[in-house]
Amino acid sequence: MIGRRTLLAALGAAVGLSALGVGAGAASAQTKLNWAHVYEVTEPFHTESLWAADEIKKRTDGRYEIQVYPASQLGKEADINQGLTLGTVDIIISGSSFAAREFAPIGVTYYPYIFRNPDHLIAYTKSDVFKELAKGYEEASGHHIAAVTYYGTRHATANKPIKTCADLQGVKMRVPDVPAYLAMPQACGANTAPIAFAEVYLALQNGTVDAQENPLTTIEAKKFYEVQSHIALTGHITDHLNTVISQSRWASLSDEDKTIFSEVMLEAAARATKIVQERETALVATFRERGIDVSEVDKADFERAVKERSPLEKYGYRQADYDAIRAVQ
Repeated sequence: MIGRRTLLAALGAAVGLSALGVGAGAASAQTKLNWAHVYEVTEPFHTESLWAADEIKKRTDGRYEIQVYPASQLGKEADINQGLTLGTVDIIISGSSFAAREFAPIGVTYYPYIFRNPDHLIAYTKSDVFKELAKGYEEASGHHIAAVTYYGTRHATANKPIKTCADLQGVKMRVPDVPAYLAMPQACGANTAPIAFAEVYLALQNGTVDAQENPLTTIEAKKFYEVQSHIALTGHITDHLNTVISQSRWASLSDEDKTIFSEVMLEAAARATKIVQERETALVATFRERGIDVSEVDKADFERAVKERSPLEKYGYRQADYDAIRAVQ
């Protein structure tokens, strides 16, 4: 069995050789790129990445061949983010929570209840404050955010009803090890555990944790509903994913190719966003038909607890960024 480090090293070498045009004339060589993410093959983040890879190939007359690696095949989310710098991946889909490790202010978009709804999020991605935060990330990391996709609105699941913030007191809850993700559960007194995304189902099944939080589409794709009896529509984070191109790959593209990559990735993000929104609309009824308790919560109670016990300043976010995002119409 080839180890992950060996595989990543081999892929990195392959990327380097293809970029140099080894084995063919450098001017006419086809450049092979690696695109990685942690999502399942049935999810729009994968299907629309495949569409984008094919579309880029078409629009560049076959000069780029992009292989998309889903479901953590090239590593967990932290691994593929690191891979942008190591040269083992050229393009990834990843959350701003990971971008915030390079540029903390961009993580403010995960602060609970900052977005009113998905339309507010999409409007933000076209705003000056988004451009400023994306520029800050690029200056800090070197990597380029080409597009943003609506990931879904995050809700809590558990094996008991959750109606108010107090209902999470003492509950063992899987939450990504990201400050803003922790804000709501910790404000409500949950005992959080940073279990890797790929291992959440098993952790819920064997009782390592009793609850988790994710969008309805992820609850469906990862089959969390099989091991959770209740879905509480907390809507605490309106989540999104960035399509990120590595510094070395972005710098290697001509202006013409940069335009093509950007246009295609924006189109792919819009396509995936539309699919997610349509699926979310239908999933509440689908889960109820499967016998899952899906219930509304007192959102004002959750939001009040977050502001009191997990204030913005605790996470190093800038009030000016928060205010600017809230003001986007």
